Amino acid sequence: MIKLGHVIAAASMAAVVVLSNILVQYPVEAVVGSLQLADILTWGAFTFPLAFFVSDLTNRRYGPRVARLVVLVGFVCAVAVSVKLATPRLAVASGAAYLVGQMLDISLFSRLRRLAWWRAPLAASVFGSIFDTAIFFSLAFAPFAVFLGPNDAFALEPAPLLGLLSVETARWMSWALGDLSVKLCAALILLAPYRALMRVVLPWPDAQARPA
Repeated sequence: MIKLGHVIAAASMAAVVVLSNILVQYPVEAVVGSLQLADILTWGAFTFPLAFFVSDLTNRRYGPRVARLVVLVGFVCAVAVSVKLATPRLAVASGAAYLVGQMLDISLFSRLRRLAWWRAPLAASVFGSIFDTAIFFSLAFAPFAVFLGPNDAFALEPAPLLGLLSVETARWMSWALGDLSVKLCAALILLAPYRALMRVVLPWPDAQARPA
């Protein structure tokens, strides 16, 4: 039976995915020291980690089956938005990365949920973020994925890593590292609201499985 909480979780995931797909078009126009953030970050990097937050809270309250359904709702929204805003290659890369990253998050969270309260959301978000980032940027920009669509010449141009180091790599690698750095920081920061919500708004469904 569909519950109000299921609807709220699905709507929240849809909102995060749609907003992130829109904001990924806008670079962060700011400077930190000699680092031009616009060279490595978009605003979408700051909103997308909320997808892991939503799936973790859903998993904790309703279990992995409902969490997977919520992720699938987000996937449908991601595809719908990507078709309008992105090239087919970027749409495929985005959808594949989202699905793999979120499903890994759900699986790992379920395995660790009976440990200390912070282990499951932190580990699941970190590993989910790593896979999400690696899959998206590889499929979207790496030369080997040309079968998905034309390569982006600008993304493949050599440039100083992160715009700072003497080592030169393809631009997309700096974009990937910048994106992942934000996601990993968000995984830590979001532990605070997760802790605040997990017992008040979303109590543990199985009292015998409650973590210490």
